[in-house]
Amino acid sequence: MDAKLVLEGKEFEFPVLVGTENEVGIDFTKLRPRTGAIGLDPGFGNTGSCRSTITFINGEKGILRYRGYPIEEVAEAATFEEVCYLLIFGHLPTRGELETFSDQLTHHSMIHESLKKFFDDFPPTAHPMMILSAMVASLSAFYTRAGETEDVDLNIIRLLAKAKTIAAYSFKRSVGQPFVYPRNDLSYTENFLHMLFAVPAEPYNVSPVMDRVLNLLLILHADHEQNCSTATVRVVGSSQANLFAAVSAGIAALWGPLHGGANQRVIEMLGMIRDDGKDYKKYVGKAKDKDDDFRLMGFGHRVYKNFDPRATILKKAADELLGELGIDDPLLEIAKHLEEIALEDEYFLERKLYPNVDFYSGILYRAMGLPTDMYTVMFALGRLPGWIAQWKEMREDPRARISRPRQIYTGEAQRPYVPLDLRVESRSTEPELVKV
Repeated sequence: MDAKLVLEGKEFEFPVLVGTENEVGIDFTKLRPRTGAIGLDPGFGNTGSCRSTITFINGEKGILRYRGYPIEEVAEAATFEEVCYLLIFGHLPTRGELETFSDQLTHHSMIHESLKKFFDDFPPTAHPMMILSAMVASLSAFYTRAGETEDVDLNIIRLLAKAKTIAAYSFKRSVGQPFVYPRNDLSYTENFLHMLFAVPAEPYNVSPVMDRVLNLLLILHADHEQNCSTATVRVVGSSQANLFAAVSAGIAALWGPLHGGANQRVIEMLGMIRDDGKDYKKYVGKAKDKDDDFRLMGFGHRVYKNFDPRATILKKAADELLGELGIDDPLLEIAKHLEEIALEDEYFLERKLYPNVDFYSGILYRAMGLPTDMYTVMFALGRLPGWIAQWKEMREDPRARISRPRQIYTGEAQRPYVPLDLRVESRSTEPELVKV
């Protein structure tokens, strides 16, 4: 099956590709060589950058699957370590494979003492995401064969294992507490919680409820097709940059408030409504007013035109966690009222503005005792196996090429160069000199 394009009276045919879930795409790989034209697609919302076997999303039906497994089933039964193995290596691990994988993640958790010293040079106000990105990039200096084929699987283990330690250390640094070393007798998520909240020389027992919810949060964020940060990892990796460099770039992309920082903005919005007397109806009205700049954060999604399946799972988890921990959070009450309105109000229904994963994840992180600037770090830790899987898939794909988007130039047409002495001053005052 082919698609036809008519340009300046000439007809061109391009192959049509159909995915395993009947996704249809037109292969424009040779569009420019054959026609001299390019496709313009700001934000790449209609452009497929690769073929992938990792994650399937149907935004119209609210479907998310990892390697073919529905997210609802994975979230219900799997551990985060199983999901890491599934995404990266393509199949669910056997008991033996999982035990070996988990042992490797445990015994590679320590970071080099020299790397640990880097934390001391960051100012106390440094954002944990900045620290995480910088420290992951720094791993390249300690594992100098990071780009070599024979070390890929070992570096995958190193990155997964050490990222949670770096993330926990970045939190400890931000709150002025001493670092806590990882333990070999704890699972991946238990170890992370221990390093986050334990204090040296004081007993700390990991809450099974917290461990269960953390597993769930990390699983639900593990991969989400070609989003901004994942695309960044692939673009950087396409130059054959090593795994640590590519993932460091992905962390930086995730840091943005329109991507990983969205759940922090949800909490800030709910706090603002609470401080204004919990008048959530007032803010719904503001959101519907086209002349008002206010927007309800956590509603709607670039891909999902139905309910985000991850939000459904997290809504239930939020009720369970807060109930078991005995927390009465007024922000959860406000969130539920906003959700009720969104599911009944024609304004939201017509625009398909349903709550997304960010709407409830922030409430859960807040219940766990994490400050808002750690929310994106938690997102990054969850997304790590997806980034690794996507980088690995691209690296092993013989069709992969270095990323090189085109553009439509809208600047000045050709004009002669004007010598300095003949240029007319365009400013009436001298530029102000700024001391740095």
